[in-house]
Amino acid sequence: MLLEKKKILIMGIRNKWSIAWGTALKAVENGAELFFTYQGEENKEKIESLLSEILYKKAYTCDASKDSDIESVLKKIKEEYGKLDGIVHCIAHANTEDLKNDFIYTSKDGFSHANDVSAYSLVATARLAKELEVLNENASIVSLTYYGSTKVLPGYNVMGVAKAALECSVRYLADNLGPHGVRVNAISAGPIKTLSAKGIKDFGTILDIVEEKAPLRKNVTQEEVGDTVVFMLSQMSRAVTGQVLYADNGYNIMGL
Repeated sequence: MLLEKKKILIMGIRNKWSIAWGTALKAVENGAELFFTYQGEENKEKIESLLSEILYKKAYTCDASKDSDIESVLKKIKEEYGKLDGIVHCIAHANTEDLKNDFIYTSKDGFSHANDVSAYSLVATARLAKELEVLNENASIVSLTYYGSTKVLPGYNVMGVAKAALECSVRYLADNLGPHGVRVNAISAGPIKTLSAKGIKDFGTILDIVEEKAPLRKNVTQEEVGDTVVFMLSQMSRAVTGQVLYADNGYNIMGL
């Protein structure tokens, strides 16, 4: 098992349709000891019900836009369970109106919000993990991104900008944390029917196009992305850092 006895924090679990859940299933299958964060105390019962389906250590409420919340979670994990071997950053959000309207009408507050929650939260997590000495040597940090960071996709709008910032942050963080033995990478998953995806205009059309055009002629599943995340968390990828790895059945290579 690739993650046997490895302690992994998955940040941003929401529901059974999320990539975070697909990752959790595959991480447990590979022997990991899991911790989770989720948004909003009002979601506690729902999250605990979902997580009851798998073995895990603890789930913490955490507002990723607040450095103090991230710091509190990392401190608690270290104090109660010891250091982590990996962190999976599954956090992103944009205001609904900034996805429905043309990008040119993105509000200043909306622009700041999307980048703060979707990109800066990774930077804050990495910095605090380093400062608090939460990570074991050879630890791996993995974030999730999407093709809309490099290409214009209708309805993705400010999230594309935020994901571009996230990907650039991955490279700089990889350089900063490399001397400490920590790797930082991102997985660019193909489109999946997650709750977040429902906010993207004409998302069903995107799924149809990918299924038609991708070299493997199908859409990716959350479990397939989970397998890729497990690989990036494991020592099998120990020479890989600062990369954006596509898990989209090859769609990103196509010109038309």
